[in-house]
Amino acid sequence: MKNMRRQLAAACGALQPRARARRPTGNRSKGSLAFRVSRAEYDATFAAATHLPGRDEFWLDVARREIDWFVEPTKALRPRIPGEHPTNDWFPDGQTNLSFNALDRHVAAGNGDRTAIAYHSTVGGNSREISYQQMLDDVASFAGALRDLGVEAGDRVLLYMPMIPESAVAMLACTRIGAVHSVVFGGFAAAELAVRIDDAAPKVIIAATCGLEGGKGALPYMPAVNESIDLAKHHVPSVVVVRRKEEAAKSVKYDLKPGRDHDFATMVASPSRADPVPLSANAPLYTIYTSGTTGDPKGILRDNSHAITLKWSMAAYYGTERGETFFAASDIGWVVGHSYIVYAPLLHGCTSVMFEGKPVGTPDAGTCNTNVRDIDCH
Repeated sequence: MKNMRRQLAAACGALQPRARARRPTGNRSKGSLAFRVSRAEYDATFAAATHLPGRDEFWLDVARREIDWFVEPTKALRPRIPGEHPTNDWFPDGQTNLSFNALDRHVAAGNGDRTAIAYHSTVGGNSREISYQQMLDDVASFAGALRDLGVEAGDRVLLYMPMIPESAVAMLACTRIGAVHSVVFGGFAAAELAVRIDDAAPKVIIAATCGLEGGKGALPYMPAVNESIDLAKHHVPSVVVVRRKEEAAKSVKYDLKPGRDHDFATMVASPSRADPVPLSANAPLYTIYTSGTTGDPKGILRDNSHAITLKWSMAAYYGTERGETFFAASDIGWVVGHSYIVYAPLLHGCTSVMFEGKPVGTPDAGTCNTNVRDIDCH
C-alpha cells in the first residue's frame, strides 16, 4: 500500500508539462516537453493502475483517499457477466454522495468562505463569486424544495439552462437527493427538446427565462420549453423557472403558469433543507444526450463511481491543488461542462470559473485570455 501511495504521488501531474523546450525551427521532436516525473515513474503508475493483481488495490486506495464515503468500498471492480449484469461496476459495495463531497465536506473543513463558483459574464449577466457556504445553503434548500415537489431518488429532472450559477445549484441539488439530472444544451429547439423529454420522462423541468447572447441580445427559453411540453407525449407536472433580472434580460417577459410553474428563487429560499442521501457508487448520477445528428439522440448514463477518477484527475492530469482556480471553457450542456465546470473542481475544493459568453464575439477572440487574467486562473 505504501508503495502504491508513492507511485500515485509520483503520478500526480505526470501529464502536466512544466515548460516547452525551445528547439530550432525544423528540429521538433517528441521530446520537446519536460514533464514533472520521469517516464519510468509514469510507466510504473500506469502498470499499477491497469494490470492485475495490483490494479484493484490501486484504485481502492485512490477511492478511499479522494472522496468521503458513507460506506467505504471493499471491492474495486465487479466485472461484467453476460446474462447476469451487463456492465463493469466500480466500487459496487460503496455508498457516497457527490453533493456532500462537492460542498458539505469543504464547509465542515473550515473552507466555507472559499469561492466555489466564479461566475463571469461578458454578455450582460450579473458576474459574481459564490462561496462554498452559499452554494451549500442554496443546494440544500433547493433540494428540499424539489423533494417537496415529489422528486425522489431515481426520478429524472431535465435542465434547459444557460451558463449561470443556478444551473450548478440545480445539478447538485438533484445529486443530493439521488435524482438523475439531464442537462439539455440551451441552443436546442423545441422539437429536439421534446424528444429528450419523452426519453428521459422527467418529473420536473428546470429552465431559465432566457440566455444572453451578447450582441444578439436575450434569447427567450420558455417559448421553446412550453412548445416542447405540448409536443412531448410524456406529461411534465412541474416546471421551475429562473427569472433573470439583469438589465440585458429585461426584454424577455414571462408569467408563471399557475399550477405548473414554480419560481426558482422562492424555492432556494425554502426552509425545507435536504440532507445528502447515501447512494450506491453505481447509482445513476446523470444522463446526457448525443446531438442526434446520426439518428435519434442517445442518452448516455454515468453513475457516481466515475467521480473518483474525476477527482483524482485534478491533480494527476492538471496539476491543480485545492484552493486554486480552474477554468474549463466549455458549457454545462456538454459532458466536459459536467465533468470540469461542476463536478471535478468542486470535488477537489477549487474555484470553478463559470463563463457565460462565447470564445469569439463577446466581445472578441481574446475573451478567454481576458478571463484568465481578470479571474486570476492558475
